[in-house]
Amino acid sequence: MSYQPSIRSPRGPRRGMSRREKTEAKTKRKKHRSSGSKMWEENQATTSEEVIDRTLNMIHSLGRQKFGLPPFSDHFSRWLINLRGIVSEFESSKASVDDQFLKESSQILSNIELELEKGRQQEASCREVIKNLSNYRILLEQIKEEYATKAKEIEGRKESQIKRLSSNIDDLREELTYISRLKTGIFRALTVKAKAQKEAEATQRLNSAEKELESAVKNFSLEQKNLLDEYEKRKQPIIEQIQNQEKEIENQEVDSSIEARGIACEALVNTVNALVQRKRSMVH
Repeated sequence: MSYQPSIRSPRGPRRGMSRREKTEAKTKRKKHRSSGSKMWEENQATTSEEVIDRTLNMIHSLGRQKFGLPPFSDHFSRWLINLRGIVSEFESSKASVDDQFLKESSQILSNIELELEKGRQQEASCREVIKNLSNYRILLEQIKEEYATKAKEIEGRKESQIKRLSSNIDDLREELTYISRLKTGIFRALTVKAKAQKEAEATQRLNSAEKELESAVKNFSLEQKNLLDEYEKRKQPIIEQIQNQEKEIENQEVDSSIEARGIACEALVNTVNALVQRKRSMVH
């Protein structure tokens, strides 16, 4: 069986057609062209709506985006490139942006770029704060070690001197006890007067030794107090600095750009919606 090509009907009016038939055929062709044009316009309108919806969804998504752990500024450039890309794609689409949209969107992008730069500088400052915090902690440890060393040295001298003075007092008390037990008499070498004198001298030496011990204890206590006061005086400002640095670092552990990025994206959404409203008002 051989291939039979299909025979196309002539586009124009057939011969032998009446005037009425010719008019009806012409009307049908016009309706067909009109219907095709309308379908093309509807397709264009649908495509424009899709572009707008897709753009708004992407902007909303970027506005809600959260970054991971610090440094958050590592993500700023990529985020801003993505946002500029969305706006640029929208401008080159079938959305037919106007000069007002271009001006407003450009201003929004410039503003958020400045805000992100501030955030980048704050994080750089935070890294300096972390470095300072480390230095302050090292300094505090040095102060503690110096205090501990001096306190130990004072305690060593105190223990040694009190031990020596206490031993001397014990010896003097034994001497006094020994003298008090000595017997006196006419036929003995020690008279009552001599014994009394020896007791008085031993008692005086004992009293002096006890006063020396008491004075030594007070002096060491005062030296230890002065050392502690000096330590607290040096330590307290360092502790305050550490607390301030820790508080500043704690504040930087939260991505402060979330609010600014959300506001920028919301402003872009409003700008797109305003463009849509202007275009609709021009149509009507």
